[in-house]
Amino acid sequence: MARVAGVDLPREKRGEIAVTYIYGIGKPTAISVLRKANVDPNKRVKAWDEAETARVRDMIERELKVEGDLRREISMNVKRLMDIGSYRGIRHRKGLPVRGQRTHTNARTRKGKARGVMIKKKPVAAAAAPAAAPAAAAPKKA
Repeated sequence: MARVAGVDLPREKRGEIAVTYIYGIGKPTAISVLRKANVDPNKRVKAWDEAETARVRDMIERELKVEGDLRREISMNVKRLMDIGSYRGIRHRKGLPVRGQRTHTNARTRKGKARGVMIKKKPVAAAAAPAAAPAAAAPKKA
């Protein structure tokens, strides 16, 4: 099993797809990494020998910031924006879209589940009380 940057690569996938399972590596980066490491991108991961796995691992560790380091850097950048009180930082803090999208409709991914408007109920106290006394019980006038 090929383990690169703390991630177990899927054995049945082609090399260029399997490397994209590492956080911070997309398809173009995966292709360039495999080219520099001199590994065939169409070769399945289970067919890699130890030398090929080691070359890919070394290339990624040497040239790219991936997984934990990349996540930490991104979170620190967002925290910095929030601390300085920039517009983007405020949007992050409020959980709203950051990049100028509309929020009147849509934006449900960032804003969460829609909460409906509370509808006031009409009071039903008169119906619960007994009806007025019958006419027979009312005092008669002479």
